[in-house]
Amino acid sequence: MPRKTLPAEVLVDLSRRLATLPARSHERRLLIASTAQAYGVSEPTLYRALAERVRPKALRRADRGVPRLLSTEEMERYCELVAAIKVRTSNKKGRHLSTGQSIRLLEVSGISTPDGFVKLPIGTLNKTTVNRYLHQWGYDRTTLGRPPPAVRFQAEHSNDCWQFDMSPSDLKHIEAPSWLRADLKAPTLMLFSVVDDRSGTAYQEYRCVYGEDVESALRFLFRAMAAKESPDHPLQGIPKMIYQDCGPVSRSQIYQRVMRYLGVEVRTHMPAGSDGRRTTAQATGKAERPFRTVKEMHETLYHFNQPHDEAEANAWLLNFLVRIPRPSGHLFHEHPATYSMNIRPPIPRSSGHP
Repeated sequence: MPRKTLPAEVLVDLSRRLATLPARSHERRLLIASTAQAYGVSEPTLYRALAERVRPKALRRADRGVPRLLSTEEMERYCELVAAIKVRTSNKKGRHLSTGQSIRLLEVSGISTPDGFVKLPIGTLNKTTVNRYLHQWGYDRTTLGRPPPAVRFQAEHSNDCWQFDMSPSDLKHIEAPSWLRADLKAPTLMLFSVVDDRSGTAYQEYRCVYGEDVESALRFLFRAMAAKESPDHPLQGIPKMIYQDCGPVSRSQIYQRVMRYLGVEVRTHMPAGSDGRRTTAQATGKAERPFRTVKEMHETLYHFNQPHDEAEANAWLLNFLVRIPRPSGHLFHEHPATYSMNIRPPIPRSSGHP
């Protein structure tokens, strides 16, 4: 004989009506008996149907994510104190006070805060609970130690900023210059470069120097700022700012004094750790890219033929810079019309100046 089944809506309605009655109410017994008689089933069958009915259950507590022993404001305040203790006790190797020891410090000794002295009763905080809320509210070490997003700067107009740098040439040495004394060792062939931050226009020269020489740097910048004889080299004028590394040139008082006379602001790379959690820039790549291009596409040809002196090396280099394929990363469409609109007065060329 097939087993009788009750409609689902009947069971739902019966459960709703039973929920409004007390647990030991006599009316519950009468309601079960009348329903069983109406549908022709026994009372045990009706009880089994009610027990087997699938009841929806909440996956989480209604108060999930909310402290139950303390208010949200109090728990957040204590989590801030624990996170501050961890940050304050951190060293360069990343070691810091644990959550349990931070709670013990608050309970046993207490700490002084800008809002006054804080000391918690023993047992107020639980290590597991505090760790959960530290992660939930973003007070954990991973979140607090995350550096802010990097912002790439770029000048708004041409000649607003020049990137200035020096790099030893792969050729290393050339024939001794005429000005070299016999008692001195051979100088290093250095590649000097300035790059306009907005347009990417570059100007480069070879110079034989002993290290990063201030005089050679100023002579190169003079030629870079001066008006060029060839229209193929549009870079000229006095920039508003020069961005370079923290080398001997940027630290030279003579160099800084000359830049002040010209009205040029000198900015250098910020030392690591000098800007809080933000990673300080060491190189933007705008000055390094032309160096790599010259060394890979031009200086590799020196295996077949090498320049005899500095003048010949610069002549070959300038010829290469004219025909070099320009990358699309910079706004080369500014040349020459837009570029010329932002040129400050150039330094007049002098026949007696190198």
